[in-house]
Amino acid sequence: MTRGQANVIRAFCLWTVYVWVTRIWNIWGDETRDGSFKAVHTVICVISIAFAVAAWVVVSKVRRRALAGALAAGALDPDGRQTAGATVESGD
Repeated sequence: MTRGQANVIRAFCLWTVYVWVTRIWNIWGDETRDGSFKAVHTVICVISIAFAVAAWVVVSKVRRRALAGALAAGALDPDGRQTAGATVESGD
């Protein structure tokens, strides 16, 4: 997975958290909604944010493993920059 691909997934994770925090704040502040509506949407919010966190963790582990492999193969220097003449495989 490339850095760009990982960042797209991370952006979706951040967007999911932002949308659900904003939405749940508005739902809980709305006095016209009953308790069951608020409870159901709170559960959906928690599940969605949990999936976003899980996706972030998976992407981070995949990137870390790929970078460690490239470092071990000599394709990257200790600062994470590509060494001269080396190519870094994306693992796709």
